[in-house]
Amino acid sequence: MKGKVIKSTGSWYSVLGDDGNSYECRIKGKFRIKGLKTTNPIAVGDMVDFEMEPGEETAIINHLHERHNYIIRKSVNLSKQTQIIAANMDQAILVVTLALPRTSLGFIDRFLLTAEAYHIPAILLFNKYDLYEEADKEYLKAVQEIYESIGYPCYEISALTGFGIDKVKALIKDKTTLFSGHSGVGKSSLINAIVPENQLKTAEISRAHQKGMHTTTFAEMFTLPDGGFVIDTPGIRELGVVDIDKYELSGYFPEMKEMVNQCRFNNCTHTQEPGCAVIKAVEEGRIAVSRYESYFSVFHNVDTRV
Repeated sequence: MKGKVIKSTGSWYSVLGDDGNSYECRIKGKFRIKGLKTTNPIAVGDMVDFEMEPGEETAIINHLHERHNYIIRKSVNLSKQTQIIAANMDQAILVVTLALPRTSLGFIDRFLLTAEAYHIPAILLFNKYDLYEEADKEYLKAVQEIYESIGYPCYEISALTGFGIDKVKALIKDKTTLFSGHSGVGKSSLINAIVPENQLKTAEISRAHQKGMHTTTFAEMFTLPDGGFVIDTPGIRELGVVDIDKYELSGYFPEMKEMVNQCRFNNCTHTQEPGCAVIKAVEEGRIAVSRYESYFSVFHNVDTRV
């Protein structure tokens, strides 16, 4: 039988079969992406073949279909390995806040960079809009202008009050959408608002650290009542840039990609060279300083190939 992996707990996988039933499966043998060492060989969103175990109610996954795309992050404990967050998405939504806990622009940029590298269209949702003071709204407007000008749709929402939720429902209808973000940004509350029948655990913000308390311990896919799927992921505190050549980095920043051929040197790194079109654009305000700082930071903190 063929099916879609909808939940992963590390050793067992829930697979939604083509017959509409859910099966508890384990893997037999090895499933590897060539050249990529991962802690989880199969991820939520993967399409697999499986067969029932003789005399059992469980099944064995015996084939992993080729992935349309996937998104990965560094393993928490094993720096040389990676974890596949999810596979076969139509889009990725990053839930962020400018309220408690504040999401840094650097984190947003690293997520967008990763999405660009793995060919996944990305959308930014600014949650907790109900908490924004006038100064916050002004800052939000400036931040949105940065990202909308380079092609990333931005929306203000409040999972608590329901503000903007209908827009989100329209965005994800009939698509497979990854939801990600720091713990505490209200991602689980947002998914609860979208799919009330799948109430997820939520937790209050840890005020001592102004960080979210992790409430999702594994990725899980939910079927949307109006068509499509949502993939909920564990709250991400830090997102390492993985498997990206630093000398191709500018190609994953849309505003830089369009002007790299204008640099004086073909091998320009856009960090210090004379005649650099990217640096000139930053100085003239055509590229946001925060975006360039993110590029500069990533360039100097990744190996040539991670």
